[in-house]
Amino acid sequence: MAMKSADIEALIKDAFPDAQVSIEDLAGDGDHYAATVVSSAFAGKSRVQQHQMVYAALKGKMGGELHALALTTSAS
Repeated sequence: MAMKSADIEALIKDAFPDAQVSIEDLAGDGDHYAATVVSSAFAGKSRVQQHQMVYAALKGKMGGELHALALTTSAS
């Protein structure tokens, strides 16, 4: 079952209310996305920690409803 980009964005925004979020459907199949997330919550965190924070915000949907997500994250 594919996931809508709006649902991904909503989950991320719920976890990071100040975030600027951009989602792109890479294959047009609702299964392979690229996301750019900019949030002050990432300040002082490593890239790995930032990505872990986003995966946590997706509440276990990675690997299930959401097959692939290429992440770009930053604090500014």
